[in-house]
Amino acid sequence: MECSECRAIRPINLNFAESRKRHTRAFRRYALSLLEFSTIKDVANHLETGWDLIKDIDKSNLKRLEKPSLKGVTQIAIDEIYLGKKEKYITIVLDIDTGAIIHVGKGKGGDALDPFWKRLKKTKTTIEAVASDMSPAYGKAISDNIPKAIHVTDPFHLVKLFNEKLTQLRRDLYNETTEVLKKTP
Repeated sequence: MECSECRAIRPINLNFAESRKRHTRAFRRYALSLLEFSTIKDVANHLETGWDLIKDIDKSNLKRLEKPSLKGVTQIAIDEIYLGKKEKYITIVLDIDTGAIIHVGKGKGGDALDPFWKRLKKTKTTIEAVASDMSPAYGKAISDNIPKAIHVTDPFHLVKLFNEKLTQLRRDLYNETTEVLKKTP
C-alpha cells in the first residue's frame, strides 16, 4: 500500500493473499487443482496468465512436499529400488498408514537411512512397527535406531523366498526321479 501523503510504500497483511505474491490463495488453489489434470501451458492459457506464474505456483507446491511431516507416523516400511546402471539403488521409507514417501536415500545400505534417523530423533516421532526386507543392513539400522519398534519382514519378500525354496525342491525331486528312472531297466 502507498501512503497518499508521504508516498511511502508499506506491505499490509491480507487474509486472502500471501505476502509478496501477485495472486490470491483462491487463485493458487484453483490453478493447482487444474494442474492435476492439465499441463502448465494449458492452465496458463485457461487462466489468461503467464506460463511462468503457473510454473512458480506448481514449483512452490512441489517444494512443500520435499520434506513431508513425520507427525502421526507410527508404522513405516523400508525398501530399496533399483534405478539402473547409472543411478544404482535408492532406499525409500514409506508411512504405512498413508502410503506417503517420507524419505528417499541414495544407496541400499543402512547408511542411506542416516538422514532419516536424524530427522526422526529431531521430531521425537515414535515408530511402533517397521516392515522391511531381510537385509542385514536394514535390520541392524532398525535395531540401532528404533530398538523398541516391532520389526517384521514384508509379505512380498516372504512369498518370494518361499517360492524360491519350493522351486529348488521341485528341481531336486525331478533330478532324483530322473536318475531313478534312468537306472531302472
